[in-house]
Amino acid sequence: AKIDVPKILVHGGGRHATALATKLDISPKMIEGRRITDAAMLEVAVMSYAGLSNKKIVAQLQHLGVNAVGLSGADGNCIEAVKRPVKEIDYGFVGDILNVNAAVFTSLAAQDFVPVLCAITHDKNGQLLNTNADTIAAQVAIALSQEYEVNLFYCFGHAGVLRDIANPTDVIPKLSATQTETFVREGVIHQGMVPKLHNGFDALKNGVKEVSICNINALTNTNAPKTTFQRNA
Repeated sequence: AKIDVPKILVHGGGRHATALATKLDISPKMIEGRRITDAAMLEVAVMSYAGLSNKKIVAQLQHLGVNAVGLSGADGNCIEAVKRPVKEIDYGFVGDILNVNAAVFTSLAAQDFVPVLCAITHDKNGQLLNTNADTIAAQVAIALSQEYEVNLFYCFGHAGVLRDIANPTDVIPKLSATQTETFVREGVIHQGMVPKLHNGFDALKNGVKEVSICNINALTNTNAPKTTFQRNA
C-alpha cells in the first residue's frame, strides 16, 4: 500500500491448499518440493488460490486504500500455459507458461488498478492449471520490462538468502548465478529456494532491472537487508 508506483502482487497459498486438502481427506503429494496436482488437488488449488486466498488479499488491500483486482491467468487471458509434458515425473495438471498478455496489466495500471495474481493459469481449451507462483512473477516481470522499468521482489519470511539457516541475520547481500550453483552443490541453498533463484536470474537476463529476495520491509525501506541478484558474475 505504501508503494506509489504501478505494482502487481503475485501470491501462492500452498499451506492453505494443503490444510484444505487435509480437511477434504485428500492427501497432498510432493516430489522434490514440487506439488503433484491430480484432478482432486487441482480443484483444491483453484478453491484455495483463486478463491479464499486471493479474495482475502484483495479485501485487505482494499482496506488499505489499494484498488486491487484479483485475477487468475484465465481472467482476461492474461497468462496462457500448457500442461507440463510427462517425463520422469507426471506432475499432473501443472502448467508451463506459454504467453503473458502484458496489455491486460498495462491497461489495469493505467486505470490505477493493482492486479493480484494467484498461481492458476489456463490453456485456452478450458483447462485450468496449477503454476508455480515464482515462475509467474518472473514471466510477468519479463513481459512488462518491454514497456516499464521493472523491479522484481520475492518476499518471504526471511530478510534474504541466508548463508546459515539457523542465523536469520546472516543474509547474503549479493548473489551471482555462479555463486548460486556453488551454494546449491554445497547444500547451503536447497529445496524451494533453488527454483526461486533460477526464476530470478532468468528475469534478470531477460530485461528486468533488478531482482531481490527479501522480507516485506525491503519493499519500502532501501536500508533493509536483502539479497540482490548480480549480472555477469
